[in-house]
Amino acid sequence: MACDPDTDMPTLWLIAREHPHLRKWLIANPKADAALLEYVSQAGGPGVRDAFGILFGETTSGETTG
Repeated sequence: MACDPDTDMPTLWLIAREHPHLRKWLIANPKADAALLEYVSQAGGPGVRDAFGILFGETTSGETTG
């Protein structure tokens, strides 16, 4: 549900606010807008930093790929 593009924005925000363990999956949702991604970035949670790294093409050493 967190990465399903058919999930509505109110549900995505509910996940972001109340389910920190699912925040990393919101980053993969093409429907997630800048405000939601900013919230997730600031709120953090398990795997969030790594998920943003993947989104922006960073390796675990902080280098960019490609």
